[in-house]
Amino acid sequence: MKIGILREGKIPPDRRVTLIPEQCEKAIERYPHLEIVIQPSEIRAYKQNEYTKHGIKFQEDLSDCDILLGVKEVNIEELIPNKKYIFFSHTYKEQPYNKELLRAILDKKIQLIDYELMTKDGERLIAFGRYAGIVGIYNGLKGYNKKLNKNRLTPAHECHNMSEMLDELIKLRFDPPIKILITGHGRVAKGAIEVLKKAKIKEVSNEDFISKNFETTVFTILSVDAYCSRISDDQFDLDEFYANPEGYKSDFMKYAKHTDLYVACHYWDPRGPVIFTKEDARSPDFKIKMIADISCDIDGPIPSTLRSSTIEDPYYGYDPILEKEVGFYDDNSIGVMAVDNLPCELPRDASRSFGKSFLEHILPALMGNDPEKIIERASETDLQGKLMPDFEYLKDYVNS
Repeated sequence: MKIGILREGKIPPDRRVTLIPEQCEKAIERYPHLEIVIQPSEIRAYKQNEYTKHGIKFQEDLSDCDILLGVKEVNIEELIPNKKYIFFSHTYKEQPYNKELLRAILDKKIQLIDYELMTKDGERLIAFGRYAGIVGIYNGLKGYNKKLNKNRLTPAHECHNMSEMLDELIKLRFDPPIKILITGHGRVAKGAIEVLKKAKIKEVSNEDFISKNFETTVFTILSVDAYCSRISDDQFDLDEFYANPEGYKSDFMKYAKHTDLYVACHYWDPRGPVIFTKEDARSPDFKIKMIADISCDIDGPIPSTLRSSTIEDPYYGYDPILEKEVGFYDDNSIGVMAVDNLPCELPRDASRSFGKSFLEHILPALMGNDPEKIIERASETDLQGKLMPDFEYLKDYVNS
């Protein structure tokens, strides 16, 4: 088998890579009949000499490869027919901006295998979520300090790696102390919590968060049952909530009255309630000054997330009275951080972690040891130019 690692071509540029140099070498040692080649790239976080030092060759034309690995969507004009591709395609939710991509994949008879669909026992096997949480909370803390003109942290993307970024936390100043609220309990939230603990910020219970004052900055984590309840009787049933979120409402305002910095790490189902409304944000009781929306659902559960922001310009302001974007420092504005490609700010660390999961869970399956049918279940299309049975629901989306 010959695997080709693609040059990332999507704009804005992405510096991440599926496998870093040492991991390529390790994969070949483990599977002697495996060959890995790299497509040259000027932007990749790991440079050409780092790969060649580990005996990995570079090759511009990857048409002789069996499997092609990327991170973000591959440009349509760069797709090679009759190949197996693995990347984050952002198509299985019928995202309108990638409809033409999926149509081209079918036309070119490409087997599309999506990282996001690689699961075992219902759990994702590979993701960048942890680094989204790590960078997202860092940007949120930085933004809060920035809004109050306190000591400023170096942007994450200007740090060489995560260790250098975390060293910046010593510059944080919260005077008076603040309360930080996190929604979510998955990889993203766990990444955010790592940073808060590194910053020596104390975790408190949900109840203490809304009932007590603290002499130091604190945070709490809300699970969905803490801020959602059934419309009919104010109770909560998790299985029912997943099956029928339309029957639930949000009680988030009881926390918003006591929160200074809100960090959104949750997964949101469009059928479910929004976290808070535009009317909530106008309330005199709404205390939140800064929102780090790591989930970044545009026109979704957080009305202040009007658009995604960029790594170079991550902040903007939301005026809850005018219901529109304003300057970050405008009076009465809520600060917003809504970068939608946060792991790109720490590409070396994020790539290393991602590659480790790839070696552990995905490569063995690609090499034929796949009793769980991980690759089959993650394949949206086959080499005959057809949608796989589990993804036939995408037919109307592709043909519309």
